[in-house]
Amino acid sequence: MPRKKTSSKKRAGRSRAKPKPANPLVIGWRERVDLPDWAVTGLLAKADTGAKSSAIDVRSLEVLPDETVRFQIVLSRTDRRKIKTITAPIHRRVRVRSSNGQTADRIIVLTTLEVGRVKKTIEIGLASRPSMLCRVLLGRTALGTDFVVDPANRFHFGEPAT
Repeated sequence: MPRKKTSSKKRAGRSRAKPKPANPLVIGWRERVDLPDWAVTGLLAKADTGAKSSAIDVRSLEVLPDETVRFQIVLSRTDRRKIKTITAPIHRRVRVRSSNGQTADRIIVLTTLEVGRVKKTIEIGLASRPSMLCRVLLGRTALGTDFVVDPANRFHFGEPAT
């Protein structure tokens, strides 16, 4: 029986396959992360593959005349007085839609994220997240192909101090 020929040609520009890293880091759905550009360590973060963008809990957001922004990172959910003041260049401004369908304008800045052996520059939106358990939300764009999220486990890199 003759074999049917299949075309090996792909349409230019239509391939959705993305390169996969040789060894992505497995992380839990909740981790402690470092933001070394801002000298912040051990911040509680949630890896959320359902969210496209990332966000960090801030207060006292002030846009400065030179296209920079001054804000205070809230370091603790239980004590919102624990803060760190940061000044960073505005990378861009976007309109985001929350999980409940509301839209809001958000300022995006760049910073370095460090989790385990992975250190990478990410975009992160500045948002007030007082009711959320985690100070940082890591969306798909930040997770990229560098991480694989283990939804059954938390803290692959050590339990937080109690």
